[in-house]
Amino acid sequence: MSYYQKAEWVLERLDAENTVIVDARYALNDSEAGKKAYAEAHIPGAYYVSLSGDLSGPKRPDGQGGRHPLPEPAALAGVVERLGIGQRTTVIAYDDQGGAMASRLRWLLQWIGHDGDVFVLEGGFAAWREAGYPVSAEVPASVEGVTFTPDVREELLVTGAEVRSRLGQPGVVLIDSREGARYRGETEPLDPAAGHIPGAINRFWAEGRHADGTWKSAAEQAERFADLSQDDEIIVYCGSGVTATPNVFALQEAGFRNVKLYAGSWSDWISYEGNPIATGDEK
Repeated sequence: MSYYQKAEWVLERLDAENTVIVDARYALNDSEAGKKAYAEAHIPGAYYVSLSGDLSGPKRPDGQGGRHPLPEPAALAGVVERLGIGQRTTVIAYDDQGGAMASRLRWLLQWIGHDGDVFVLEGGFAAWREAGYPVSAEVPASVEGVTFTPDVREELLVTGAEVRSRLGQPGVVLIDSREGARYRGETEPLDPAAGHIPGAINRFWAEGRHADGTWKSAAEQAERFADLSQDDEIIVYCGSGVTATPNVFALQEAGFRNVKLYAGSWSDWISYEGNPIATGDEK
């Protein structure tokens, strides 16, 4: 079953026991836009989390760790506790960025040891409103008495140093999840250097969706990655470890099991002097 679910499915679970709905809307060019949109209207009972404020740690002056560094596990546990998320709580997340921000939350929950189901609303809040379902401006109170003990799954993650050590190794595939122009180094709107990690192939994360924005099936995802071996170690990155996460889950739905996230991604890679940079298409 896909981790994306339609608005009707979510509607049926608005008051479900042991279920938390999370609004993760966020615009990379306006860090307050998502919070403002939430204040105006959101799914009833939904809590808000910010990519920069809740789902990332503090940025370092030298850029190491990337534009959206991973939060400390204890700090992230504090965030999910106040939302009422325990180790086995069912979570339904949504955004209006194609599922990228909600997928970041899903990945982070897996990383710190959450064992419950986490679903993403297909089509985001726009699909919810288009369906004519209820919205609210009421902010639910923080939850008390919920404890989340992090059990970090380091096997889901690779560091920049580990990526460097794997460059050119057989059996390792690097996937750059950014759009083609950024991958090729033709443009770079967010980071101070353009290009990609040498040897990386390009699989734009948004190609995991149909033209109408719906998520592709497991078979269709498998077709996207048909040229890859399921025996390989797959390392996925993007600009800052956010839009790579839908590709991580697409690969998993396609049957790949050895999939890891380079969380610092391109913005971390270029912060280290001497890291090689490639441009154009890989042969």
